[in-house]
Amino acid sequence: MSADLAHIRQVMQEADCLYDEAQVEAAIDRLAASITADLAERNPVVFCVMNGGLILTGKLATRLNFPLEMSYLHATRYRNETTGGELFWKAKPEVSFIDRDVLIVDDIFDEGHTLKAIIDFCRHAGAREVHTAVLIDKTHDRKVKGLEATYVGLPCIDRYIFGYGMDYKGYWRNAPGIYAVKGL
Repeated sequence: MSADLAHIRQVMQEADCLYDEAQVEAAIDRLAASITADLAERNPVVFCVMNGGLILTGKLATRLNFPLEMSYLHATRYRNETTGGELFWKAKPEVSFIDRDVLIVDDIFDEGHTLKAIIDFCRHAGAREVHTAVLIDKTHDRKVKGLEATYVGLPCIDRYIFGYGMDYKGYWRNAPGIYAVKGL
């Protein structure tokens, strides 16, 4: 079933811009500098969490000027909905990371259930150390206890957001900034 494109366009027209493109790009520069300082000599495997982490991973990778391997994994709780459900693995990593540092790159650290499951998977599969980089860290008290992202681009209020990899019902991952849906 095709989305109502008029509704999808209206969501963008009415959305509040929380961070513009320049602010997001500056945050990615800061992420890259911190990651480089910590991991340049560690021979990391960088995993993009699809689909949300695609834009951040692509932009971040070109700023990481050191040897690394890249791959992807696909685990979701949303399936184009606006609320999360049970974790569903669409694709597990195919690169070995036994005794390697792993950097998981994702769009957002919301409650952390998906991120925690991915971290646990990597640890059980033999990763030496697991690091996480997220563009957005939502500010609220519903997070998985004790879980924090290693590298955070920007903090964000607790609203339904899209852009730079995050979607609204499968759309607007390509939005050039971080936007909040009106009323959500």
